[in-house]
Amino acid sequence: QVQLTESGGGLVQPGGSLKLSCAASGRTSSNYAMGWFRRAPGKERDFVASISGGGRIQYYTDSVKGRFTVSRDNAENTVSLQMNGLKPEDTAVYYCAGRFRATVSDNDNAYDFWGQGIQVTVSS
Repeated sequence: QVQLTESGGGLVQPGGSLKLSCAASGRTSSNYAMGWFRRAPGKERDFVASISGGGRIQYYTDSVKGRFTVSRDNAENTVSLQMNGLKPEDTAVYYCAGRFRATVSDNDNAYDFWGQGIQVTVSS
């Protein structure tokens, strides 16, 4: 079993930056692909970014391309999401997720373990 814990959320002004981190514990593996999803108020949970096991491939939803960067440190068992140029529409609860495969995916049904989520609010 793998446990995920997100950190780094909070309140930021439009145009600002935040870095989310996700720490994995338990039966971790650098071969597991990881992802970030988000749920805005009153909306479904949506895909944000994914990174392959090993970290060579990153995949983003169109709305965050050029603003968000997903990365991983396999030695530290962490995955990060650097968010720049934040917009009010980025306000959501952000979830870290992992899957028992190395390939990226934008489908939340493809993920096997999840964090509890962390709030990100973009507002002036």
